[in-house]
Amino acid sequence: MALWDKLRGELIDIVEWVDDTPDTMVWRFPRYDNEIKNGAKLIVRESQVAAFVREGQLADVFTPGTFTLETRNLPILSTLAGWKYGFNSPFKAEVYFVSTRTFTGSKWGTKNPIMMRDPEFGPVRLRAFGTFGVKVSDPPTFIKQVVGTNSRFSVEEINQQLRDMMVARFADVLGQSKIPVLDLAGNQDELGKYVTDRIQQDFAPYGLQVVSLMVENISLPPEVEQAMDKRTSMGVIGNLQAYTQFQAANAIGDAAKNPSGLAGTGVGLGMGVGLGQQVANAMGQSMQSPGMTAPPPLPQAAAFFVGMDGKQAGPFDLPALQTMVASGQLKRDMLVWKQGMPQWTKAGEVCELGSLFASVPPPLPS
Repeated sequence: MALWDKLRGELIDIVEWVDDTPDTMVWRFPRYDNEIKNGAKLIVRESQVAAFVREGQLADVFTPGTFTLETRNLPILSTLAGWKYGFNSPFKAEVYFVSTRTFTGSKWGTKNPIMMRDPEFGPVRLRAFGTFGVKVSDPPTFIKQVVGTNSRFSVEEINQQLRDMMVARFADVLGQSKIPVLDLAGNQDELGKYVTDRIQQDFAPYGLQVVSLMVENISLPPEVEQAMDKRTSMGVIGNLQAYTQFQAANAIGDAAKNPSGLAGTGVGLGMGVGLGQQVANAMGQSMQSPGMTAPPPLPQAAAFFVGMDGKQAGPFDLPALQTMVASGQLKRDMLVWKQGMPQWTKAGEVCELGSLFASVPPPLPS
């Protein structure tokens, strides 16, 4: 079998990679004893790069196109090899094909909630997830730093590290953005673009580039979302008083449709009384709806002070003053005052007290 592999390797004079997998980033061309015939054809397709490695050192790199592999057009490899046996002999080198297309659909998400301070809710915990696309921007660096000697390297082998880098940078950007929680949904696209720009410096040392990052969802803990749903429900109901009246009316209608139920056992009587009181209260409250003007408060009885024996006495309301007039304690020429009057005035000259003296005869003329 080894002999056949050797013979087959010597007969093959085309070096190419027809990629039929969706996730392969690097593929090493299989060649017996790493020997490549002088004059072999190298085919590098679009979205591919071919790199030659000899004895662990990265040599020549070929971009898309068709090339004839001769030692004269491999300057770096020729310098490394020395070609002791002439330039027409087979040469040894490993050929790595690197896919430079964009690998999309990689998912990222927060393992633990991100703590941040919201101006409306205070400290909150957020979770986020989405997708991102990555591509090889520097094939030599990617081979040196990530691939190593793997004969086949897929995006899945580095996805976990990429996701961790994504989450770390996203948490940093989210905390610095100071965007309120309720406004995050309207800024997910901007967050994705900002994180994409910020994370390039983390991926460059690996020869990688983040092409796009999508933020699909940012969510609060379930208990917080339930509280927000209740708050939203109250906002939808609007006028809670009108809603209570509506519920009471529906309850009466349901009870009337089932006369043989609770009403037939006697319990329905108490329920009916309760409903009637509820409706009465609701109707009473409806009479004082915001659109109607409430009646003014009852007027307060006037209170007067009376000057008696050179001293101030009172205040007295009108019934008390009526009694004082009848007993002779209050007379027309006595001074009185109440709040709002500019000065003390004789009781007989105050209009409000005129009726009190109607049944009392005036003094006899002298």
